[in-house]
Amino acid sequence: MKKVLIANRGEIAVRVARAADDANIASVAIYSDPDADALHVRRADEAYPLHGSTGADTYLNIGKIIQIAKDSGADAVHPGYGFLSENADFARAVIDAGLSWIGPSPEAIEALGNKVTARTIAVKAGAPLVPGTDGPVDNAQAVREFAEEHGVPVAIKAAFGGGGRGLKIAYTMEEIPQAFESAVREATVAFGRGECFVERFLQRPRHIEAQVLADTHGNVIVVGTRDCSLQRRHQKLVEEAPAPFLSDEQRARIHESAKAICREAGYVGAGTVEYLVAPDGLISFLEVNTRLQVEHPITEETASLDLVAEQFRIADGLPLSITEDPQPVGHAFEFRINVEDPARGFLPAPGTITRFEAPTGSGIRVDSGVRSGSLVPPFYDSLIAKLVVHGKDRTQALRRARIAVKEMLVDGVPTVLPFHQAVLEHPDFASEEQLKVYTTWIEDEFMDQLEASEQLDLPQRDTARETITIELDGKAVQLGLPSAMVQALHRTGGAVQAADGDTGQQAEANPNEIASTMDGNLVRFSVQDGEHVDKGQTIAVVEAMKMESNIAAHRAGIFSPAALQVGAALVRGQVIGEIQ
Repeated sequence: MKKVLIANRGEIAVRVARAADDANIASVAIYSDPDADALHVRRADEAYPLHGSTGADTYLNIGKIIQIAKDSGADAVHPGYGFLSENADFARAVIDAGLSWIGPSPEAIEALGNKVTARTIAVKAGAPLVPGTDGPVDNAQAVREFAEEHGVPVAIKAAFGGGGRGLKIAYTMEEIPQAFESAVREATVAFGRGECFVERFLQRPRHIEAQVLADTHGNVIVVGTRDCSLQRRHQKLVEEAPAPFLSDEQRARIHESAKAICREAGYVGAGTVEYLVAPDGLISFLEVNTRLQVEHPITEETASLDLVAEQFRIADGLPLSITEDPQPVGHAFEFRINVEDPARGFLPAPGTITRFEAPTGSGIRVDSGVRSGSLVPPFYDSLIAKLVVHGKDRTQALRRARIAVKEMLVDGVPTVLPFHQAVLEHPDFASEEQLKVYTTWIEDEFMDQLEASEQLDLPQRDTARETITIELDGKAVQLGLPSAMVQALHRTGGAVQAADGDTGQQAEANPNEIASTMDGNLVRFSVQDGEHVDKGQTIAVVEAMKMESNIAAHRAGIFSPAALQVGAALVRGQVIGEIQ
């Protein structure tokens, strides 16, 4: 392996480029139009444009990526996570093009990436499971029939994909139709396929996962466990390794069943086997992610092993550098830094980062895809960086984390840093005897504190000069420009024009109007023109950064929608209707 194309963006693309540099492998970046000046473009040895903005036109476009790999002379492709990382067709296209695929075989991706067949493999491997459907369900009625037999709540899950996309929970029979429709929509947007299956949903479980490595020489190891229970809308926010407060029997069960599942599937590469652990200690297999996980750095820190370097070794046909499960050293936390506003229900908030300053000190690692001046576009995931904190034990790691989170500065856009500060002080999370956090703990028990979280200020940058990336003969070239000009290029709009056409004076607010709470695309209106609505009732659904969010009525009355089509692009504050 001499040159690797990184089929991704953001912090994971930067991470892979750094590992390639360590291994003396040249790296090739790809980028969409909004990412032309992104950090991963500069960090790689070469960069090539994808020409487009949306995921479908760029990072999900197999033909474009394969052609760039050929044009650049790359001999291998690393998919990162998300996008095409668990797409068997992409893996086949890479292999058919004569390139090394840094990941499991297409057959393993299909078998384990499809949660239905993954369940079958888990049964053969003797892994514990909750009841679920034998295959994808065709409609909401099939979900209802399953719920009538096994009870509610039920989990409706995208059969192809992961990371919480296309996962909806129906707690009552009445919620099933809307939950099914929403799961199918999210799965289609995120993974290009909308098939969903159903499982019985465990109440208040912990989310535990095992990091697996398997090579072509028959070696299969679990590098370590992680606890990923701290989630918002099934999106992980904080992870820790090793998973704390597990009994020796539980830990052994997870290690052995994870390896058995991978052996049963003929798995080769880095992967993660995920489980739910109920309050009574019941362990249930959840899914297999056939790729590198976002939270892989905490396993690296506690196992002293570079997982991306191991991926390179496996793809080159070499054995793993270790062949036995390592014993964890110390404890590590990962805090995902998302451009979301915790004070407004974690609404995505794309924009320009005016200041990015990472903390320093013992046990601190920051994996970032941005820097001061970076543009966070609305088309992709909201994750911009990861703060990783390691200590000799969980207590020391918590102390270091409290300092590091307070020291980290991100201005220009709201982030989840206020949430991280609050949760680090909460006894349910910081307890030295028992972790009381579970997968829906934020929604169930922590919302009041989230609503009280402070929003970040939005100071203006004062740098005199910046560098941006332009394309010249199909390659990325850096160009220095005055900061004011760069900010003008990044700015998406000027003053909001009032109804009378006067931009110089603010129009008087209309108390009947209801506005979009974020930038995004209109998925649907949830009520009809002329329908009576109650305060707090969902009026519309908006999709931003691959997640659907509800817009609630600010008052009771009769709803009249604005002249907007489904799929229309919205900006925060845009009027979507009136409630008389």
